[in-house]
Amino acid sequence: MPMGHTATDQAGTGGLTATEHRLANGLRVVLSEDHLTPVAAVCLWYDVGSRHEVKGRTGLAHLFEHLMFQGSGQVKGNGHFELVQGAGGSLNGTTSFERTNYFETMPTHQLELALWLEADRMGSLLAALDEESMENQRDVVKNERRQRYDNVPYGTAFEKLTALAYPEGHPYHHTPIGSMADLDAATLEDARAFFRTYYAPNNAVLSVVGDIDPEQTLAWIEKYFGSIPSHDGKPAPRDGSLPEIIGEQLREVVEEEVPARALMAAYRLPHDGTREADAADLALTVLGGGESSRLYNRLVRRDRTAVAAGFGLLRLAGAPSLGWLDVKTSGDVEVPVIEAAIDEELARFAEEGPTAEEMERAQAQLEREWLDRLGTVAGRADELCRFAVLFGDPQLALTAVQRVLEVSAEEVQEVAKAKLRPDNRAVLVYEPLTPAEIADSAEDAAEDPEAAATVEATDENEEAAK
Repeated sequence: MPMGHTATDQAGTGGLTATEHRLANGLRVVLSEDHLTPVAAVCLWYDVGSRHEVKGRTGLAHLFEHLMFQGSGQVKGNGHFELVQGAGGSLNGTTSFERTNYFETMPTHQLELALWLEADRMGSLLAALDEESMENQRDVVKNERRQRYDNVPYGTAFEKLTALAYPEGHPYHHTPIGSMADLDAATLEDARAFFRTYYAPNNAVLSVVGDIDPEQTLAWIEKYFGSIPSHDGKPAPRDGSLPEIIGEQLREVVEEEVPARALMAAYRLPHDGTREADAADLALTVLGGGESSRLYNRLVRRDRTAVAAGFGLLRLAGAPSLGWLDVKTSGDVEVPVIEAAIDEELARFAEEGPTAEEMERAQAQLEREWLDRLGTVAGRADELCRFAVLFGDPQLALTAVQRVLEVSAEEVQEVAKAKLRPDNRAVLVYEPLTPAEIADSAEDAAEDPEAAATVEATDENEEAAK
């Protein structure tokens, strides 16, 4: 039976509670009752993401996320989707640098079905994994890469900036989508070995949130997950530590068919889970979090040199987080004009810090975002898993709002002064191609029938997979 049990109802949780349990096979379970509506969310986080991949096999974690929906021992083909949606639920899965998650939101009376489905693929996916499903999903993932990265304006920005911000050989140097070459190189045995290594109960956290009976829920979890064996062969992720400051400005200019010039930059910021990361989040909210922010007011409203300006935090636990700046220019405005204005605003902020009004507004904005996540059963289930997997304590999710509200203006100023500097950023500049260059590019593409045939074949494969 489940071993261990703790509960929380401490100050700063807003009345939210969670209980923790652990099965004999190592599966961590977190339960949170919420009887406001007759629904329940099931969230399963596996401690595996693109940072666990090795050179030559990038994209395997994301590919495997797709394979998890291709059938298991008792569920054939698209049965997972069909059973959940047929029961009135919703579902999906995502992959990041640091984890892979799967989630369902179900009517309360269908909770047992969701738990059985997740347990079946954790325990028996290898029984259904074959060359056909491997090739099917390989093509789907490659097409996803084309649609989200390769064939959309600015689509390669995240990949390029990440590669700049994290040096060659660093576990975060490549993004979860992976490369086309590595996706082609992945074999069925690679996928099977990946599953055996990472998809074990002692490498996962299961949270169930909503209109639940905890005793009955635990009984179902023990019934369906309890007999799945643990696995002890998981290698530790590679070291993601880096100097706090890059030490120089890294820069790349990209000439592509984009609608406007763009300036994007990634600043190296404190690790997630620290007070300094919360301070950095507040700093970026004041500077670029919405239409009341300093950069939006300066670039879009006052100078009219940009049509969009945003600054946000990509929180990472195993490597320095990234402050993500994204500015699209207006008309024929040159990027150096934008860059000079940004540096001026960042220097002024580092010198003066946020005003009392800005602090109040930024804290209220982040508080609302946190409460939006914790206020839904699906959002709370996800956050409980996140804090359990990345920081070892799901209870931290329930006090996250309070920690943001405790940060002082002086701490916000300090992190901005230390980190938001020109020598601590990777910069990406997009320059639009001229009409003549676009025509030449289109002519070159038309001369490559193999490329066109690949796109069509992929489209057919994707439709067949749905």
